[in-house]
Amino acid sequence: MIPGFRNERPRTELPAASRRDVLRGGLLAGAGLLIGFTLPARGPAPAVAATAAAGDAVMPNAFVRIAPDNTVTVLIKHLEMGQGVTTGLTTILAEELDADWAQMRAEHAPVDTAKYANLLFGIQGTGGSTAVANSWEQLRKAGASARAMLVAAAAERWKVPASEITVSKGVVSHAASNRSARFGELAEAAAKQTPPTDLKLKDQGAFTLIGQRLPRLDSVAKTTGRAQFGMDVALPDALVAVVARPTRFGATVASFDATAAKAVPGVVDVVAIPQGVAVLAKGMWAATRGREALTVRWDESKAETRSSDAILAEYRKLAATPGAVADKAGDAAAALAGAAKVLTAEFDFPYLAHAPMEPLNCTVKLAPDGMEIWTGCQFQTVDQANAARVAGLKPEQVRIHTLYAGGSFGRRATTNSDFIVEAVAIAKATGGKAPVKLIWTREDDVRGGYYRPMYHHALSAGLDAAGNLVGWRHRIVGQSILTGTPFEAMMVKDGVDATSVEGANNLPYAIPNRSVELHTVKSPVPVLWWRSVGSTHTAFAVETFLDELAHAAGKDPVAFRRAMLAGEPRHRAVLDLVAEKAGWGTPLPQGRARGVALHESFHSFVAQVAEVSLDKDGRVRVDRVVCAVDCGVPVNPDVIRAQMEGGIGFGLGAIMAEQVTLTEGRVDQSNFHDYTPLRIDRMPTVEVHIVPSTAAPTGVGEPGVPPVGPAVANAVFALTGRRVRALPFAKELSV
Repeated sequence: MIPGFRNERPRTELPAASRRDVLRGGLLAGAGLLIGFTLPARGPAPAVAATAAAGDAVMPNAFVRIAPDNTVTVLIKHLEMGQGVTTGLTTILAEELDADWAQMRAEHAPVDTAKYANLLFGIQGTGGSTAVANSWEQLRKAGASARAMLVAAAAERWKVPASEITVSKGVVSHAASNRSARFGELAEAAAKQTPPTDLKLKDQGAFTLIGQRLPRLDSVAKTTGRAQFGMDVALPDALVAVVARPTRFGATVASFDATAAKAVPGVVDVVAIPQGVAVLAKGMWAATRGREALTVRWDESKAETRSSDAILAEYRKLAATPGAVADKAGDAAAALAGAAKVLTAEFDFPYLAHAPMEPLNCTVKLAPDGMEIWTGCQFQTVDQANAARVAGLKPEQVRIHTLYAGGSFGRRATTNSDFIVEAVAIAKATGGKAPVKLIWTREDDVRGGYYRPMYHHALSAGLDAAGNLVGWRHRIVGQSILTGTPFEAMMVKDGVDATSVEGANNLPYAIPNRSVELHTVKSPVPVLWWRSVGSTHTAFAVETFLDELAHAAGKDPVAFRRAMLAGEPRHRAVLDLVAEKAGWGTPLPQGRARGVALHESFHSFVAQVAEVSLDKDGRVRVDRVVCAVDCGVPVNPDVIRAQMEGGIGFGLGAIMAEQVTLTEGRVDQSNFHDYTPLRIDRMPTVEVHIVPSTAAPTGVGEPGVPPVGPAVANAVFALTGRRVRALPFAKELSV
């Protein structure tokens, strides 16, 4: 849900770690043994240095802690927001450690960029479906190093060669002498061993945990309510804060009167902050009632005052003119001019809210010499630096407790740390007299948060007399997510924001003449990456237009795509698999139809076939979705299936009914009654098929989203003969 993981060829290669500020080594003080790694994304085993210290638990390296009770805790540098990262990363380390799954635990790592940076970003942070991809080799080496140190400790204790010692399910054994020890018994001695420099990682055929269906580590805590989310934090004497923000984007506070707000029972204080006016109270009810009583006069001289229709009208005018070139091959204009048949289509995509189930929140405890923060923190390095800047502290004086997050979909990954900075600003404005728990209501976020940008697409394509695709022109109009952020210098080139065109400027299809162009517009409406970023709209436009071209050529949609994928074996493999499993080409019951779509995002390949029908009220119902995914080595098949299923449901909500619209600059929607994610009774049967692979793992949190929209739209055409040109479906179809 953030940049840094573009679909650049070669497709099987992750971006080189050298293109980011790579993780640097160092020692972390504390109980037990800690190792500072220099761990590149690929390459030789890391150089390590170690010191031992007393403690109940020891750490053979910065990622693993072994306790006397034989539990093994993996420190997770990424945020667990429902995507299963704690389970996935723990599996990788446990595999090379030869641990028993029952002994494994996980907890969020502290903020320490030197040790816990995302190797693809250069900062400690989560997003872009990179968690497993960037940790794959790093955590395998961490597990193998810890295992080697445990073996060395056992060999020294038993006076036997290390080569005669085996490790299985958390037990270190020497068969010849019939001796064995659990990890916890050897941990302290292992901490005194010299870490190995010649690590040998397992062959895939030797895996015992990776590729298996393992219980998620957080399931019990979450289902019993023991898991702590940001909303659960309740510090003694903490005040709840809510903020009155402008109703138009870009407006600022001109003046305010807090007299009535302060008269509300329970309200303790009202303070101005750069983002608006904060009301602090002894509880949420008093805080919101106090905010309602506020009188605020807004300066709207720089605010967005247009409605959605007016913005789209501007977009459509721009789409009729050439834009900045994002991809070019051959001569698209000449190919279109000489084509036997030319098709055109325009698509409209609305602003979308992230709407995570857990509303945004952040608890701050400020002192003169430091600060503590409790929240579901997605960009730890950035959030720590921004919080320190606002508080007038050094980053190392800010301690962030990363907690479970009840969803994000990109919303928590802001480069300005918006909701965290707000909480810190409130604490500072009140002099740190009490801890502050900032809560955004869902209305606050839907009406005044960040959004997937609104986009308009205009496409033209030409077919020759044999029905072959010979020319392709694609123009995209929308706001830039990256402009004005630290990512701009890296990912905005020659006027092209990579996140605006990904999924359109790297088509796998062999089209000899093509042109992809971009118009970037400006608006005060704040925009942000949203689950699968650019592919949220490019996949829909590309895959529905390809379907239209296939029908115009008189060709089967699967065969039409397959003929253009001769040089893309992984794309063809998922397309073939999904067609087989969905029974493509076989008869369906009367009143039911299929559609197909294929898309690569975050270096994972996903094809989906959707089956749709109309219910008794004439509304489109998605009955079944068959999904094929190639994400490299499947670390946790159950987590992969869950993410594909979740992504499909998430994507269906967006295409069916979700939209954020503006009327004279104000957001019309407010909560789940008028911003409507998919309801459970509309969730289809989903079948997920995972392609076996020996390639390094790639992302699964986002790639399930892009194909479902076009697959459904293509099925709707097959059923009704109507093409969907604007999302959500509610704009054009009865749903």
